[in-house]
Amino acid sequence: FVVSTYGEGEAPDDGARFERRLIAASPQLHDLEYAVLAFGDRQYRHFCAFGRRLDERLRQCGATPLFDRLEADRGDPGVLRHWQQQLAHLSGGRDFSDWLPAPYEAWRLADRRGLNPDSAGAPVQHLSLVPAAHQVSWRAGDIVEVGPRHELARIEALLQQSGFDPHQLIDGQTLASRLCGTRLPNLEALQKLDMTALLALPALAHREYSIASVPADGSLQLVVREASHPDGTPGLCSGWLCRHAGIGQQIDLRIRHNPAFHGPAAETPLILIGNGTGIAGLRAHLRERAATPHSRNWLLFGERNAAHDAFFHDELQQWLDSGHLQRLDLAFSRDQAEKRYVQHALRDAGDDLRRWVVEGAAIHVCGSLNGMGQEVQQILAGLLGEAQLNELAAQGRYRRDLY
Repeated sequence: FVVSTYGEGEAPDDGARFERRLIAASPQLHDLEYAVLAFGDRQYRHFCAFGRRLDERLRQCGATPLFDRLEADRGDPGVLRHWQQQLAHLSGGRDFSDWLPAPYEAWRLADRRGLNPDSAGAPVQHLSLVPAAHQVSWRAGDIVEVGPRHELARIEALLQQSGFDPHQLIDGQTLASRLCGTRLPNLEALQKLDMTALLALPALAHREYSIASVPADGSLQLVVREASHPDGTPGLCSGWLCRHAGIGQQIDLRIRHNPAFHGPAAETPLILIGNGTGIAGLRAHLRERAATPHSRNWLLFGERNAAHDAFFHDELQQWLDSGHLQRLDLAFSRDQAEKRYVQHALRDAGDDLRRWVVEGAAIHVCGSLNGMGQEVQQILAGLLGEAQLNELAAQGRYRRDLY
């Protein structure tokens, strides 16, 4: 659903008729999955009110959100790019250009280290980046948009095969370097292009990653898993960040403000649930809340094997020992005959979860949409009831960053 709001929280005429029918009919929509992109203007008191009412009503009727509602303040291009990314993920497509290009800034890759050596899963890298020009601020829950690049050697070889000189200078940079950030056609199509058409090729679509640090850490940190294509070649952006970009090399990056996943006040207890590289967004919240003593925090996290995939183990243990983490539940799916995931740890902790929620806790979920995200949603609905879960979402106490 792509919906707008005007006036005092009113829906457009067609939307108003649909809303009246949805309220009057009370359909059972348990088989419906949906997403909402709401347009509005924060200068008005009832910002995105129709989109919020629609989302709430669909939940009340039993429908399942594919991902949390997105709200675009005056057509915010960053939100529109995020909507495009989410739809691309659901459809399995990556071969597209951004509707609106991201205004990247120059950052520098300062450090890269593996988090899971000898793991049975794909390698995961912990990256540290610093801005090239000035200090930048962000909050836990914010997102980075990264401009991916092809491997330079691959583009040089492709241009040579197509009859172009990859070392030809164009505005002070080689042709190959200039084209590393563009969507290139296959070899047959590339050979039919002249220089004008070659230089007009569209830019590669950005990729999004959760931030794993806070500004006080001195660097913007990411946790990136190396993706691979069926033929074994590395994924475009993860391959660029984890393999091809050299330490000290420029990375095109933009921070996107993401209030939908910002944390609650420090006095509000926080339950953090996630798996895999979702630890990035959860870690940022824990680091942000560490600046305020005596906050109550509970982390439930899942990965493959404790011996190789216990990301940030020492840091988490230190927080547990100091009391910054009141509780830490880890689930390693391959460490026993019957696979155990983080959603199973959540199910087994149902009584404590309900007690924390009664005491005012908020719930944040970060990680994979398919599998973990959907099953955590189902388990929370079973433990708390769909009505209470919807109420928590409406209060901003249930937030998700899923991909």
